[in-house]
Order: sequence, then structure tokens, then C-alpha cells
Amino acid sequence: MQQCHTGLCLSVYVITFVLGFPSNVLAFYTFCRKVRQKPTPIDILLLNLTISDLLFLIFLPFKMHEVMNDMVWNMPYFLCPLSGFIFYMTIYNSTFFLCAVSVERYLGVAFPIQHNLKRRPVYAVAASIFFWIFSIIHLSIVFIVPFIGSENFSDNTLGHNASVNSDTGERNDVCYENFTSEQLNVLLPVRLELCVVLFCIPFLITSFCYINFIRILLKLKHINRRRRLRAIGMALGTLLVFALCFGPYNISHIVGFINWKSPDWRDMALLFSTFNACLDPLIFYFSSSAVRGTVGIMMEGIKRRLNRWMPCHLPEASQSAGSSITPKDKERTQDDAI
Repeated sequence: MQQCHTGLCLSVYVITFVLGFPSNVLAFYTFCRKVRQKPTPIDILLLNLTISDLLFLIFLPFKMHEVMNDMVWNMPYFLCPLSGFIFYMTIYNSTFFLCAVSVERYLGVAFPIQHNLKRRPVYAVAASIFFWIFSIIHLSIVFIVPFIGSENFSDNTLGHNASVNSDTGERNDVCYENFTSEQLNVLLPVRLELCVVLFCIPFLITSFCYINFIRILLKLKHINRRRRLRAIGMALGTLLVFALCFGPYNISHIVGFINWKSPDWRDMALLFSTFNACLDPLIFYFSSSAVRGTVGIMMEGIKRRLNRWMPCHLPEASQSAGSSITPKDKERTQDDAI
């Protein structure tokens, strides 16, 4: 059985939840309001990415409980495949939406006139529905694997959280671990397919789009330097997040297929994917002027409350607040075009 160091894994899960949940709730509120007012394809894609991250974070406490219990699953069995399915499905769903955002950004600068003429929110809605269905179908393997070659099929279906390893005869109260040879014969090829279809292809498309996105932006001299640097930083940051968060875990699929067993470090690689849920809000901030506007309003509200507690700094804070809002508001409409 793979081991996840309790202190390290629990720390990563807690940090991800504490940082990711409030920031994704803020992004969810912002995109919902923006989509209701004036939907754009990128806002629809980012809204779906936010929903995916929130689903991941809502089920993350089950992983925390599992780690705190030394990877022994003592909760109702139906929660094991359900939490595992949500956990892995949302990870791979994120790769699709990050890829779609990169395509939207690239087309906006490479073919601005043609893209604006054909830009329709309904296309983003259709793509989002396809991404959800495609991810759900592929990750349904989580529900299937526990019953392959299992000697106590009836126990599992009745909700017992124990499974029997047919190779050793040991009783294992674990969740999605200690796979039998029959299960590995199905699982390892599926993992390789997940790596190729749900990671490698989206990553190659994202890399192509953002590399050309940056190349085009560097040639456009009429764009404000600060806005250009922010857009380039967003593109490079997305590529970095994509590679660091999803790369190690998917490499473990390749190694597992070659060695025909799950690598011992697979759980550690999965921690990088967990961090994605608290890094996505940074992408939202640089990708959407609406999110920057909401964050700005929230920060101004915090400043006003602090000024009430510290009245001696009120005049300076009021002047700085008044001078900082107007330029940002003027830029928001222009920034969404990049």
C-alpha cells in the first residue's frame, strides 16, 4: 500500500482548503454575477473551472480524515468511490478548462476580428458540457475497479468498507488501494490513457496557444506595457501551474504502466495536483478584470473598516483609496480583450 506521510499530506490538504475555498467562493460569486449581466466565453469557462475546484475542495475533508486515520477508511463505503471519483474527476476537468481558456486567449490576439465576429457564449457552454461529460465517463473507472476480481462483491454493494485481496487473502480497510493483479490489468492501461488524453494533449495545446500568445503580444506595441506584462505573466503562470501541478501525477501513470505497479511515490505526486485548487484563483485574478474588480472592492472595504479603528490614518487612506479606483475601472474593459 502506498504511504502518505501524515504531517506532510495533512498540511498540504489543510493549506489548500484554507486558501482555496474562500478564494474560489469569491471567484464563483464574481463569475456568476458577470455571466448573468453580460456572459462572455472566457467567463463561462472560468466559472466552470471554479465549480470544479469547489467540488474538489468540498470533498477534500474526506481525504483529510483518511490521512489522519493512517489511510484506513472507517467511513461508510459508498463515500470511498464517491470522494475518489470527485477527487480525480475535478483534477482532470481542470486541465480541459485551462486548455480552453488558453485557446480563447490565443484566438483573441491571433485572429481578433474573425474571433470577435464568431465569438458566442453558447460555444463555451457546449464545450463546458462536453468537458464535464468526457471527464465523468473517463473517471467512472473509480467506481468499477473495486469490484473487478473481488471475492466479496456483495459486501461492497451493501456498503461495507472492507475488501479482500485475492492474492494475499488479507482484509484491507482502505480506500482505492492494494489493487489485485486483475484490477491492475484494467487500471494501469486506463491510467496511461488518462495521462495521454486528459493531460498530454491539453498540455500540448495550452503550450502552443500561450507560447504564440506571448510571441504575438511582444510584437504589439500599441498595448499598454503593464497590461502586456500582466497578460504574459498570466500565460507563463498558467503553463507553470499546469506542468507542476499535473505533471508529476501523470508521470506516475507512465511509470506505473512500465513497471506494471503503482509507484510508491504516487501519493506524493498527487499532492502537487491538490495545490492546483488554491493556485487557480491567481489565474482567475490575472485572467478576469471582474475578479480584479471584486478583489479591489473587497480590499477597499477592509481599508475602510481598518480606518474606523485607526482614525488617525483616515485622511491618508481616503486619499489613496480615491485615487486608486478610477484608473483600474478605466482599464477593466480593455483588459478583457487580451
